[in-house]
Amino acid sequence: MTLLLDYFAGYYILNSDSRDRNQLTKTNKFCEIRKYYFCIAALKKGEKMVPGYINLLNNHQLEQRVLKTKEHLIKCYLCPHQCGVNRSEKLGFCQASDKVVVDSYGPHHGEEPPLVGHNGSGTIFFAYCNMRCVFCQNSELSFGGEGQIITNEALAEIMLLLQNHYSCHNINLVTPTHFVPHILDALFMAAQRGLSLPMVYNCGGYENLETLALLDGVVDIYMPDFKYHLAERGSRYSKVKDYPEKVKLALKEMDRQVGGLKVNKDGIAHRGLLIRHLMLPGGIEDSKEVLKFIKQELSPDCAVNLMDQYYPANQAAKYLEISHRLSKQEYKEVLAFAQRLGLNLVR
Repeated sequence: MTLLLDYFAGYYILNSDSRDRNQLTKTNKFCEIRKYYFCIAALKKGEKMVPGYINLLNNHQLEQRVLKTKEHLIKCYLCPHQCGVNRSEKLGFCQASDKVVVDSYGPHHGEEPPLVGHNGSGTIFFAYCNMRCVFCQNSELSFGGEGQIITNEALAEIMLLLQNHYSCHNINLVTPTHFVPHILDALFMAAQRGLSLPMVYNCGGYENLETLALLDGVVDIYMPDFKYHLAERGSRYSKVKDYPEKVKLALKEMDRQVGGLKVNKDGIAHRGLLIRHLMLPGGIEDSKEVLKFIKQELSPDCAVNLMDQYYPANQAAKYLEISHRLSKQEYKEVLAFAQRLGLNLVR
C-alpha cells in the first residue's frame, strides 16, 4: 500500500496547483514516518552526514538566503547574462519565467559512481538553460522549456519523495541556475520536514559569483561542466562569448566553498567538487588546456570526469568539425594526458 501511495503521490506532485497544497501535504504525510526510520537506520550505521543547509536552517540563515534570491525574480542577475528583467513580465536569455518548470525526477543510475551508490542519485530535471549548446541532447527541455509548471511546495515534496521513498543518496539539481530562488524556497520547506540529503548543483559552469555566494553552505556537491578553454568555442557552440572567463572564476569559488570530493566508507560522495568535461571532435588541445587549469588552479582531490560520449545531436550537423562522433584515438590521447597530470579521474 505504501509503495502505491508513493507512486501516485509522485504523479500528483507534477500535476497539482496551489489549491491542492493542503491535500498534497496529507497525501505525502507518511513520508515523514518513513524518513524517521530511514534516519535511524543511517545513524546506526554511522553513515549520516549533515548537509550544510541544515546548519543554515538552524542558524536562521537559510530563510534569509531565500528572500535574497527571490529579489532576482523582480530584477534577474542570477547568471552572467545579467538580463535584469522582471521575470513575471519579460523573459531573459534563458526564457524562464518566475514559475519553476520541472520535466522529470527520480533515481538516476547513470551518473558518476560516487553519486549513484546503491540507490541512485535523486535527479530533478529543470527546464530551460542559460546556454544554447548546438549539440545539446535535451534541446526540447533546455531550449523549448518542456515540462510542468509546479509550485515551490510541490518541489519540496519531490525532494522529500526522492529521500523517503526512493532512498536516493542526494538531491541532484540538473540545470538549476535560473531556478535558484525556487530551489532554495523548496529546500527551506523540505529541510523543516526532515530533508537531510546532500545537495548536488549540476550545472553548465556558466555561473555568476554573486549567485554562488548565496549558495555557499547550501550546496554540498558542485558538479559543473568545464566545456571549453577557448572563448571562440564557447561563442560558436554555446552562444556565450565569455564562457572560459566565467567558468574559471566559478570553479575557483566552488572549490573554495567545498574543496575536493569527499566520500564515505562506501565510496558515496557527501561533499566536494566534481568537474565534467565532454570532449568534442577536433578539440584535443582545448581539452588539454581545460585539464591543465584544473591541475594547476584547483584542489588536487577534486574529481574529474573526462567524458567520451559526445553525439552530434540538435544542430551539430550544421557544424562540420563536430558533425561526427569523437574518435577513440582522440579520447585515448587526452585520457593519457590526464593520467600523467595525476588528476583524480572518475567515470
